[in-house]
Amino acid sequence: MAKLDGKSTDNPKLMQKELKNGTYSLYLEYYMGYVKTVNEDTGEEMVRKSRKKESLNLYLLKNPRTPIERQTNKETLELAKQIRYEKEQQMKDAATGYRLPTFKKVNIFDCMDAYYENYTKGDKRMIKAAIKRFKDFIALEYPLYKERISGEQIDKAMIVKFVEYLKSISKGEGALTHYKRFKKIIKHLVEEDYIRKNPCLNVQCKGDEAALTKDVLSIKEIEQLIRTTYPQQNMDVRRAFIFCLYTGIRHCDVKGLRYSNVDFSNKLLTFNQKKAQGQSSKSWVNTPLNDGLLQLIGKPEVNEEGVQIDSKIFNLPSQSMCLRSLKYWVKRAKIQKHITWHCARHSFAVNILNNGANIKTVASLLGHSGLQHTEKYTRAVDELKQKAIDSLPELKI
Repeated sequence: MAKLDGKSTDNPKLMQKELKNGTYSLYLEYYMGYVKTVNEDTGEEMVRKSRKKESLNLYLLKNPRTPIERQTNKETLELAKQIRYEKEQQMKDAATGYRLPTFKKVNIFDCMDAYYENYTKGDKRMIKAAIKRFKDFIALEYPLYKERISGEQIDKAMIVKFVEYLKSISKGEGALTHYKRFKKIIKHLVEEDYIRKNPCLNVQCKGDEAALTKDVLSIKEIEQLIRTTYPQQNMDVRRAFIFCLYTGIRHCDVKGLRYSNVDFSNKLLTFNQKKAQGQSSKSWVNTPLNDGLLQLIGKPEVNEEGVQIDSKIFNLPSQSMCLRSLKYWVKRAKIQKHITWHCARHSFAVNILNNGANIKTVASLLGHSGLQHTEKYTRAVDELKQKAIDSLPELKI
């Protein structure tokens, strides 16, 4: 007999017992209090705990071999956990009149908006986008809930339809990216007791995470972009995007760079990635700088005492204004690609791999904690090589 995962304070506890036929029988064990008795021979006081067992008539395979068997085990265990939870609430209600914070009265849209407002990590913009897509989906498929929806009304069938909706409106990794953020929001709402059971469990949004789906600027296209200027061009946007093309830094990091991040004597840029802060032990990145990059950075201003002022290197406008300026610049350069700011990071990785850098070096420069996220760039390089070969005239012998 063994206790399955759960809190030590759970009552009842979800338990399993191994059977001779190679399965585990699931049951609940209730703690009913204790009784004090006295040993007649020794006179010692003894405490006897009172317990009760209830079979759930649910069984897990001891050694699941096929995906179907593993999935069946997973769904059976989730059902058992839900039954245990309901039984616990019934006991609390009967004993003390205790009620959990109401699940049905709150508007989940308000809870999602509050989660976004208090969110501080680097992907906050994606959290907002995931919430917007869910609201748009509800307005389209469940118009009765478009202003207000409760936790009880969000079920597995709704999430399955939401995933299909995301796939229908997204390109590349878009559906997978937004569903990941949505699951993070739902998990928080479950933990805060706004939703009773996680409706995203066992609902997947499959995508090739190792595929590079954004456009990449070649070296020639980068040179073409640099040669292109126009009146009233925002020079800080221009300098910052070129800097990202040659360093692979994200927009959320480049906009916060200060002169104190630069070691001019050793030609080194050191910064803490916003996206990885608190998530990885390798969030700090050291990027070597050459003379061209130092020229882009420029020298910091000094005050009256001759002390350097630690100001921002690039005074960028809002992200939407940055993207608008970039889009117009790319169009003026006659580059027929959909280029976003993040394309600079992808372009940097692909171009230095094409020029002979090894994957570990690229991972280090990009601030990746492992090689998993870097491998998509090697695949992109292989595809570019194949396209180069295919571009040759047909060989006739």
